[in-house]
Amino acid sequence: MTRRFLPGILAMAAVVVVSNILVQHLLGQWLTWGALTYPFAFLVTDLMNRLYGAGPARRVVFIGFLVGVACSLIGSQIHGEFGPLVTLRVALGSGTAFLAAQLLDIAVFDRLREGRWWRAPLASTLVGSSLDTVIFFSIAFSATFNGLEPGNIPTWAQDSLPVLGTGPEAPLWVSLAFADWMVKLSLALIALVPFRLIVGRLQRQAADIH
Repeated sequence: MTRRFLPGILAMAAVVVVSNILVQHLLGQWLTWGALTYPFAFLVTDLMNRLYGAGPARRVVFIGFLVGVACSLIGSQIHGEFGPLVTLRVALGSGTAFLAAQLLDIAVFDRLREGRWWRAPLASTLVGSSLDTVIFFSIAFSATFNGLEPGNIPTWAQDSLPVLGTGPEAPLWVSLAFADWMVKLSLALIALVPFRLIVGRLQRQAADIH
């Protein structure tokens, strides 16, 4: 791994660490602060993909995955009022969702890289974010996966109530997932601005050097 990839590695590690910390703190009724930081992992991946290709982007993702595993291991040893800060289901859901979603993001981006500049980052982030939300919230909170950790069933997330307080009744985790997904979609659009600016600046610097 050459030094030119170091900014991407550090950025991905920072996003993962900060998101693991902020996910412990609520933002309103349906979100955590981590929902505002985690989507920037897709920005890092897309920048690496655009600037250096799919291979280096995958390596950065795998490093981010290892950092996430380390955070989960640390969190599982820290106990709060209701048990460990990171349960087995949350750790498994987080790691599986991160790896699957980021690798799908890279594949979609690579397929669309020759189109208009915004198509690849926008489409790959939307697809990857959707998969991330489905995998994480299903594994971490749905009744389907209660057998993964029988001694620590998140009954609070499985209680039925109107979706986002106004829609049809569904388990609470559905509202949490839907709110998280909407934030990811919004940030996918916002992230196009720094994506365009950073790529343009680095490409101009490279052209000046040559």
